[in-house]
Amino acid sequence: MVSTGTLHGVGVGPGDPELITLKAMRLISGAPVIAYLAANGRDSTARDIARPYIAATTAHLVIDMPMRVERQPGEAAYDAGASAIAAHLDHGRDVVMLCEGDPFFYGSFMYIFARLAKRYPCRVVPGVTSMTASAAALRRPLSARNEVVKVLPATLPADRLREELQTTESAVIIKVGRHLGKIRNILGLLDLSSRAQVIIKATHEDEVVTPLLDITEDHLPYFATILVYSGTEAW
Repeated sequence: MVSTGTLHGVGVGPGDPELITLKAMRLISGAPVIAYLAANGRDSTARDIARPYIAATTAHLVIDMPMRVERQPGEAAYDAGASAIAAHLDHGRDVVMLCEGDPFFYGSFMYIFARLAKRYPCRVVPGVTSMTASAAALRRPLSARNEVVKVLPATLPADRLREELQTTESAVIIKVGRHLGKIRNILGLLDLSSRAQVIIKATHEDEVVTPLLDITEDHLPYFATILVYSGTEAW
């Protein structure tokens, strides 16, 4: 009887391949099968980050992920991806699933994990998040002493986003993209615009760091983060 393989959810960090942990690098370089999402059939950012460590003999399992507002297409893609991964695990092959940033911090791996963790051995390797990478790019701490930081998806309704921003000292706003106008309006109403910094593609070669007030576009790339700092510099 063939024992099942192990599924490894591996965080590859925000973009710079040198930010991949030693453990992640070891698993990636020795993996018989690498799995990753490809948005709308395009190239995978997670694979591109890990590319220097993927062996030529490694099999690639591409999970085609349609980027839609509706949940059903994404759920179907995760179902199909989990089934394809399970087929390898059933034959005793380990599978390393690559995940941008950290697998359990808004990471796509969590949806595969939910489908397979009760049936197969699963391991999770944490990675550097875009949140901490953005703070490093700004050369400014996210928080100090007793300051509170909130992580807020820009996809939240405007009323909820405004409420959360009113009741925190510092905030990290992710999934900005087409929601930039809503964020800009809310920060303006709360007199927080001057405290907001935009980081696009943190740690990538084409990283951009700029004050929100200098942004004239109506939307930002998906890999954009806005850091809203408190008015104090406690450190």
